Amino acid sequence: MNRELSGLSSMATRPVLADLAAHLRDAHGVAVRFEAAGGVETARRVREGAAADLLVLASGALAKLAAEGFVVPGTVTPLWLSQVVAAVPEGAPVPVLGSAAELRAALLSAGRIAYSTGPSGTALVELIARLGLTDALRDRLVRAAPGVPVGSLLADGGAELAFQQHSELADLAGVTVVGPLPGDTAITSAFDGAVLTASAAPDRARDALALLRSGRASELAAARGMRAATADAD
Repeated sequence: MNRELSGLSSMATRPVLADLAAHLRDAHGVAVRFEAAGGVETARRVREGAAADLLVLASGALAKLAAEGFVVPGTVTPLWLSQVVAAVPEGAPVPVLGSAAELRAALLSAGRIAYSTGPSGTALVELIARLGLTDALRDRLVRAAPGVPVGSLLADGGAELAFQQHSELADLAGVTVVGPLPGDTAITSAFDGAVLTASAAPDRARDALALLRSGRASELAAARGMRAATADAD
């Protein structure tokens, strides 16, 4: 019997990969288990030689690891696109975010604004600079520790407004998702998959990676707020 494949991922794709691991097992007889951590921590583990078969990470971070020789050439596969959404504590007034001006007003009215250490957090800080609010919000920004869901800061009173991938904020207790950012302030993150050079079963890992792009896999990802990165998913 084939051993269980192992994968590493960032926290943003953890809910999606949990669903997909169950689908691969039940529909295809493929056993794969993903372990999620903050993107920076996951990249560190890969560089330190973690014994795993698959990697799912933000495209920029994965591209760096590929350039450094940590993934099998030719296996980098676009998987999903995910929008960053705003959220507030459950029961709090829900801001209207229909325009950049309304987003700007919501940011200025929030006492503390939580964001992540990942690509979405970097993009949010850049957006705040583009809106000309860096100085006004400098002391209000709260960056969650690596691997800590930004939504948890809303639930425990650590922030009044938060921004993170939809998949990480959906279904969290104590959190109300407001929705994606409006117009040209929208933040979209891309996630890719690849076979690690450390894999002891690269051919099986490649087959499992292909299944993550199947039609049913795309449906399951969509239910978690992600859409297929390519229009021609199998």
